[in-house]
Amino acid sequence: MLEIFLAEARKLALIVHSGTLDKLLGALILASTAAALDFEVHLYFTFWGLMMLKKGEMEKAGLPATHRHMEEQLREKLKAMNYPTPYEMIRRLKASGRARLYACTPTMEMFGIAREDLIPEVDTLAGAATFFDVAADAAVTLFI
Repeated sequence: MLEIFLAEARKLALIVHSGTLDKLLGALILASTAAALDFEVHLYFTFWGLMMLKKGEMEKAGLPATHRHMEEQLREKLKAMNYPTPYEMIRRLKASGRARLYACTPTMEMFGIAREDLIPEVDTLAGAATFFDVAADAAVTLFI
């Protein structure tokens, strides 16, 4: 039954709330996998997740305090594996033609972020109601 549903509604709606490296990577890995499986991918960045869409901020993303002692080790391991950076993952997602990025307008207003502060890969500035319309028929909806 799930296979039939997924065949009809191959759509992922992902809310990116966290701005830590581990959760950002997790969100982008799931989004990349979904795109590779021919899912339509929609990522809504809000609160600390939105900060990752500001130019130059993604590169500064770190681990939460509870895991900060492992941050250097993680970065070294990712580099040794030739793993793409989060920004490169977003560029590849966009190049796939399967992904759309949304920036939360209330969060932008709250933190004084203008459109020109964001990376060019952002497709749409939107409030939650707009994203609900997008996510309403998603086969998979996640909050990270």
